[in-house]
Amino acid sequence: MDTGTHLIMGIGLGGLAAIDPVVAANPAIHTAVLLGTVIGSQAPDLDGLLRLKGNAIYIRNHRGISHSLPAIAIWTALITGLLQLFYRGSLPWLHIGGWVLLAVCVHVFTDLFNTYGTQAMRPFTDKWISWNIIHIFDPIIFTTHVIAILLWAGGFVNPASIFPLMYLFLAVYFVWRTITSRSTLQRMKTLDTEYHEGDAYIVIPTISLTIWNVVKQVKNGGFAIGNLRNNNLVWIDYVECSDHPAVAKSKNDPAIRSFLYFTSFACADVREHTWGYEVRWCDVRYRHRKQYPFVGVLLMNKKDETIGSYVGWLSDERLLKRLRMDTF
Repeated sequence: MDTGTHLIMGIGLGGLAAIDPVVAANPAIHTAVLLGTVIGSQAPDLDGLLRLKGNAIYIRNHRGISHSLPAIAIWTALITGLLQLFYRGSLPWLHIGGWVLLAVCVHVFTDLFNTYGTQAMRPFTDKWISWNIIHIFDPIIFTTHVIAILLWAGGFVNPASIFPLMYLFLAVYFVWRTITSRSTLQRMKTLDTEYHEGDAYIVIPTISLTIWNVVKQVKNGGFAIGNLRNNNLVWIDYVECSDHPAVAKSKNDPAIRSFLYFTSFACADVREHTWGYEVRWCDVRYRHRKQYPFVGVLLMNKKDETIGSYVGWLSDERLLKRLRMDTF
């Protein structure tokens, strides 16, 4: 989920902690738990600091080790220990640690539901797990939290009453979205009048509950990009993947390897110039304003030597400006 959603979910879990008698009986302990759940709900995304080492390293590792099973235990122990130091050891370890653990787990678990995904099953597997069920910003999740938090802050409701009801509602919502996503995917072959044996689909949630983006991996190569609204499937673009020799050579570059490590929906295009080749990989899952802004680009001279590269999110105009700045 996005940073703002993780923040309000941390506050919401702090409100839910009022159902714990030990927490509810002591305002100081409740404040400590609130701090713990807010920090715990943000902690896994501290890998964002990897941007300082470059986009390629950040993209390869974001939501990776920091969202793994060992990391959940490490974040919980670290945050609980810091709170104990701050409160000079006066906090009940089990209760503080339990709520911090819940906050970290909720962060990692909810991230599995969007398209970006995580490597939550490390160290058992480094596979990226993305269920494509809920958009990275979901207005239902965000709005219900904001309403409950405002009612709690204004003293209109008891947090021990409203937050259990809210999370029960959201649990049902997550189940409903999961069922809807799976049923939509199963119907794609019948909705697609251009289906051929061997075509494979993914459906990607949008901020709207009734609109899905669709990516079809065509059996003979390339991707069809479409939009599904109220059972009406419309194909809006087709991305053909180049088999130019420069594409295979680009895979040896560390930046491109980082890009391909993250996605299974990469497609390459090659542009020849007087000075060499521009190999542009894009992730076809992310289409915005007729462009594919999540890219990995490698510039090579005629001797197949790298003269520039970029991995990250940019429009075509900003990408060209960035490559000129870094290369020429």
